[in-house]
Amino acid sequence: MANHYQNIVVAVDGSELGELAFQKSIDVAKRNIGSTLHIIHVIDTSFSASFDMLYDNMVELVRKHGEVLLDRYELEAKEAGIVNVNKILTKGTPKNVLSKKLSEHAPADIIICGATGLNAMEQMFMGSSTEAIVRHATCDVLIVRTPIK
Repeated sequence: MANHYQNIVVAVDGSELGELAFQKSIDVAKRNIGSTLHIIHVIDTSFSASFDMLYDNMVELVRKHGEVLLDRYELEAKEAGIVNVNKILTKGTPKNVLSKKLSEHAPADIIICGATGLNAMEQMFMGSSTEAIVRHATCDVLIVRTPIK
C-alpha cells in the first residue's frame, strides 16, 4: 500500500483534546512510514489590542510555554519511533493561521486537531478554529473527540 499522508500536521494548544489529537497524529504517522509530523502551536495574539500592556509583558512567558510544549511533543514523537518531526511555533490568530495560512509554515496532506481547544471565548463569539479549518482546508482534516482505543 502506498503512503497516503506524507505531511501530517497536528495543532496543539495544551488542551485535553489537543493532547488526544497529538496521540492520534502519532498513530497516523506510524501508519505512513517516512512521513513528516509537523507539530504546530500558535501563540494567540487575537486579544493583544485589548491588553497591550499585559500583552507586552506576557509575550515571553507565552513563547516559552509554547517552546516547552513543542519540545515535549517532539520528544514523545521520537520516543514513539517517529523520525521526521518538525516543530512550528508562530504567532497570530489560531483560526486564521491554521485555516488560511498553514501553507506558509508547513505542507499538509492531513490536519489533525481537537474538536475544541483552550479558547472558549473565541468559540462563543466567533466560532471555533476547528470549524474554520474544516471550512478552508485544502486537505483532509481529522477532528479528534475521543482517545485511541
